[in-house]
Amino acid sequence: MASASAVANYPLVAGLLAFAVAQSIKFFTTWYKENRWDARQFIASGGMPSSHSATVTALSVAVGIQEGFRSATFATALIFALVVMHDAFGVRLHAGKQAEVLNQIVYELPLDHPLAETKPLREILGHTVPQVVAGCILGILMAVVMYFALGRS
Repeated sequence: MASASAVANYPLVAGLLAFAVAQSIKFFTTWYKENRWDARQFIASGGMPSSHSATVTALSVAVGIQEGFRSATFATALIFALVVMHDAFGVRLHAGKQAEVLNQIVYELPLDHPLAETKPLREILGHTVPQVVAGCILGILMAVVMYFALGRS
C-alpha cells in the first residue's frame, strides 16, 4: 500500500523522474562526446543539465499544479528550489574552481613534501548558469508531462 501511495504522489514522482532523466542525459552525453560509457555519470554532480535544478524545479512546479500556485506549500517549494539553484551555480561552482587551484598547487609540490601524495579534490561540483537553466526547463517539462501522464487533466 505504501508503494502505491508513493506512485500516486505526483510531486515526488515528477521530482524523481526529472532527476533520473537529467542524470541519464549526462550519461549519454559523455558517451557521445568521449565515445565511452561512464556509469558514474548516473550519480555524478556537475554537468549539463543540472539534475539538482531539474529535481527541485519539477518538485515546485508539481506542488504548484497540485496545491495551487498561491499556496504556502508552493511558496516553500519555490524558495527551496531557488536556494538549491543559487547554490549550484554560486557556492558549489566556486568551490570546484578552488579545488582546481588547490590540486594544481599540490601537483607542483616537491615529491618529498608531506602533502605531495594528497588525493586530488573533486573539481566538478557546481554548474554554470546555462546548465542550471537547462535543468530548470527540464524540470518544468517533467512536471507538466507527469501531470498529463498520471491522468490529472
